[in-house]
Amino acid sequence: MCASDCIYLVVVSYLLGSIPFGLVLARAFGLPDPRSIGSGNIGATNMLRTGRTDVAVLTLLFDAGKGAAAVWVGRLFFEATPMMEAVSITMATLGHIYSPWLKFRGGKGVATTLGGMLALAPMLGFMLAAIWLLVFVSTGISSLSSIAMLTFLPLLGWWEFAPLTVLVLAFGAVISIYKHLSNIQRLMRGDEPRLFGEKRKVRIVRDRE
Repeated sequence: MCASDCIYLVVVSYLLGSIPFGLVLARAFGLPDPRSIGSGNIGATNMLRTGRTDVAVLTLLFDAGKGAAAVWVGRLFFEATPMMEAVSITMATLGHIYSPWLKFRGGKGVATTLGGMLALAPMLGFMLAAIWLLVFVSTGISSLSSIAMLTFLPLLGWWEFAPLTVLVLAFGAVISIYKHLSNIQRLMRGDEPRLFGEKRKVRIVRDRE
């Protein structure tokens, strides 16, 4: 890849990731602005709190699709190397977390990262999805599942990619984990809410994560 192609791919990936599908779908289905309820997040977990599981699933699929699309764009139009595909995943994740359409706020980038990994290395992506699902089924805590998945991403990546590619993926994972800081604090206090048994009703956000 030439330098200009790398720049184009970085910009396109960031813009793809920046599309706030949670907000778009909430408006399309006449639901409250997800930034005003629950955690104030635009991701699928917070969309569950609107009581619309179908919209939450759509949000998950579209957010994951952003990461996958960034990889496919690099692969089809720029003949991207695995390292540049990793860069495209990281930029899509950053676009989701720091969306220019939401005054550089957004979600936490977990679904976007996973979607990108499924496109980049399907077996590794399925392993990460299995880790998320195993922790979630065991605990019912979405944030803990996400943190576990993100922690294992660079560790498993060593089996698949060159060190520089792993470092790029690790950078995106660290940023996403950092966005879970308030969740980590609640986990340490033992008062992080579980989705199992939680009433899915709209709650006005009081302390945004």
